[in-house]
Amino acid sequence: MKASVVAHKDFTVSKIDDRVYGAFLEHLGRAIYEGIYEPDHPSADKDGMRGDVAKLVKDLNIPVVRYPGGNFVSAYNWEDGIGPRDKRPTRLDLAWHTSESNAVGVHEFADWCATVGTEMMLAVNLGSRGVDEARNFLEYVNHPGGSYWSDLRIRNGRKDPWNVRMWCLGNEMDGPWQVGHKDAAEYGKLAANTARAMRMFDSKLELIVCGSSNSDMASYPDWERIVLEHTYDHVDHISLHMYFANREKNTANYLALNHKLDRYIETVASTILQVKAKRKSKRDVTISFDEWNVWYHSNKQDRAILDGGNGWPHAPGLLEDIYNFEDVLMVGLILNTFIRRSDVVKIACIAQLVNVIAPIMAEKGGPAWAQTIYYPYYFASIFGRGTALNLIVNSPGYDSVHQDNTPYVDVSGVHNEDEGVLSFFLVNRHGTEAIDVSVSLQGFADGQVIDHQVMVHDNLEAVNTARNQTEVAPRKGSGAKAEGGELNVKLPPYSYQMVRVKV
Repeated sequence: MKASVVAHKDFTVSKIDDRVYGAFLEHLGRAIYEGIYEPDHPSADKDGMRGDVAKLVKDLNIPVVRYPGGNFVSAYNWEDGIGPRDKRPTRLDLAWHTSESNAVGVHEFADWCATVGTEMMLAVNLGSRGVDEARNFLEYVNHPGGSYWSDLRIRNGRKDPWNVRMWCLGNEMDGPWQVGHKDAAEYGKLAANTARAMRMFDSKLELIVCGSSNSDMASYPDWERIVLEHTYDHVDHISLHMYFANREKNTANYLALNHKLDRYIETVASTILQVKAKRKSKRDVTISFDEWNVWYHSNKQDRAILDGGNGWPHAPGLLEDIYNFEDVLMVGLILNTFIRRSDVVKIACIAQLVNVIAPIMAEKGGPAWAQTIYYPYYFASIFGRGTALNLIVNSPGYDSVHQDNTPYVDVSGVHNEDEGVLSFFLVNRHGTEAIDVSVSLQGFADGQVIDHQVMVHDNLEAVNTARNQTEVAPRKGSGAKAEGGELNVKLPPYSYQMVRVKV
């Protein structure tokens, strides 16, 4: 089986915003406690943060991490997480039916971000709270001093402001499961008022308004239109969320889900343009896809806690999906879609980072390790920086519930002009056929393959564990050649590959 691709130097999509490779941490399950923070762990630093987890995070070169939620933020009092730890209150978290010790708050999270080399993207509570709490939080975090909240920050041990640029105006406010759920008009007015107040403090903030929790919501896509009609002139991005599942154990349909993702992005992009035209605006609003990942493996085991059957435990194991090789292919497809839609998707956050539907798992008192999906995320984050190429792909395909003639070969391409390197990320959706792919490199100088990584496994259900951390891991590929203006590579059945060409 054969497929062909045309990559032309001048046929591009957009410069990729590095923040497309962002991540998310919520006060949920063991993401914070026993995830990034475990004072008694052998690798813990002086602040109680796990060094082994920090190393795995740092290796990903994540530009931004969204915090502290998520559903959690819609009933969160940010003031609970500041000041002396022994005076911080324990609260009941209604979102996940657990208790929150507040041992980690904005100070601890900011210090951790500095350790792993990332920026904070903070969310304000527009569920149970509103404008006042948002502007106070902003003042606490960003004002140099000489005001009530900034002086309180200084007394709490942080002299300089953190100057956080990105702020989320609530979370999933379209969802009836959300504390303080609102309809689109009610939320749009609150978000607009909050944005106006925050811009009175600093007009250069980047503000992110809530879009739909998923594209199956009954209010979608009217939600986006109504919310943007209220907020368009006051925000920079609208957030979208989507999770991917294969409950039916149908691999062909599962691996076509990125077509549903692409339609979701296209619909919201068109809605943005509709509102822009209606408002006669010169501003551009783009998409922050600030929650995405595979999520379904842990659903059944979570029910007892989420239904309240276990009381109010602190940091129980929740949403601890153990990812398999099939999920490697799905995550590769999602990232390819974000690269191809980098014209409008400027921020994206894998949800989440540690233990909770995460590429990294950490055992209490024990090791931390990379889950299977860590690797396609790693390759895209490290090598997917530059300009997205608008590739022309000709591949045989199959019909799925999400797309007729779903191509077996899915590919994205990135040109890093500063380094003179092309990076291609390829997925073969075919379960039994290898596919020979030829990529015509037009407008580029003759090049050579400098890196070729392959992920393949004969068992789609194969996973990594604390005892076998490399069952599913990349290996050096062979046979990829660039000569005569053409790259040729063979894709084994059900495989993910990265090929880099120096040009």
